[in-house]
Amino acid sequence: MAEEKVKFLMRIDPDTDRKIKAALSRTNCRSQNEFMESAVRFYCDYLAAEDVADFLPPIFVHAMRGTLQCSEERIARLLFKLTVEISMMMHVLAAGLEIDASQLDALRWQCVQEVKKTNGSITFKDTLKKHEGE
Repeated sequence: MAEEKVKFLMRIDPDTDRKIKAALSRTNCRSQNEFMESAVRFYCDYLAAEDVADFLPPIFVHAMRGTLQCSEERIARLLFKLTVEISMMMHVLAAGLEIDASQLDALRWQCVQEVKKTNGSITFKDTLKKHEGE
């Protein structure tokens, strides 16, 4: 025996009605009622889903994951190279400068504040100008 359906009255604007009638021919639905029930079920499942990838075409999800992975790998390689360059610079500076731990701590605090203030946008030219003004 078929499950009894619940009667549900709904009002929609004429534009939505036209969209439903236009889309009806592209579905396997036999009626507007079946179309609306399918659409509501899909939307409820979409809201409940933890992984939206279930609703996207698999080829699109695969392409996006590949693009993201390439970007992650490129950023990781660039960060590694940057870290090597910074390490080299620190060794050169440490060998040529005499600075004690308290001065280094004060400089670190100053640099943290400067990075926060400029949102990480610091150039050597700006730093040089700041030191020339002292």
